[in-house]
Formats: sequence, C-alpha cells, structure tokens
Amino acid sequence: MIEVKRAKNGSPKANELVQRTNSSDERREPGERLDGDPLEFDVTVRDDDGASHHQVTIARKTYEKLRGGVHTPEHVLEASFRFLLDREPKESILARFDVSVIARYFPEFERELPRYL
Repeated sequence: MIEVKRAKNGSPKANELVQRTNSSDERREPGERLDGDPLEFDVTVRDDDGASHHQVTIARKTYEKLRGGVHTPEHVLEASFRFLLDREPKESILARFDVSVIARYFPEFERELPRYL
C-alpha cells in the first residue's frame, strides 16, 4: 500500500487556491491548492515486511509535465512509487528525494509513467 500526504511543513495556506485554467482536461478538485514550489509530500509504503517513509518533492513544472493533463500531485507520486516498486524494493528507495531524480536512475521513467497513472 502506498500512502501519499501533503507534508505539514509544505502545507498550503488556507486562502491560496490553485489558479484554474480554461483547459477542458483540467481535473483538479474544486479548491485544490497548489501553492509552494516545490510541492512537498510524505509518502509511506507498507507491505507484509513493514513500512518505509519518504519525503518527496516535486516542482510545479515537473508535475505539469508528468500529470498527463488530468492527475493530482498525489496520484502522480503514487504512480511514481508504483513504477519504482516494480524495479526495486521499498528499502532501496531514497528516504528523501525530488521526483526529477527518478529519471537519472531509470531513464525510461517519463516514457513509462503514463502506464501507472
């Protein structure tokens, strides 16, 4: 199981809402906030052998590139972790990283990610 939560220290301010675009592909929830760059998340991966915890950031520009026009940041991170877990055990995933480094270790990341979204 993969659990993705906004990091408390990276939490958006209550009065700052995402600027919605006119795109018909926009699928953000009403009132979803995306202030802050990079966005910060706490990710927990659990299996029968225990849990691993990760602090993950994703720059807005990277998020917009990876989201396929329709996915939330949380969904992009969950898909990113499923991609990683298909290639290495949870204990091998860095404890703290930015999503952009995944492609340095796995050059196929951006090409394969849509299959996980």
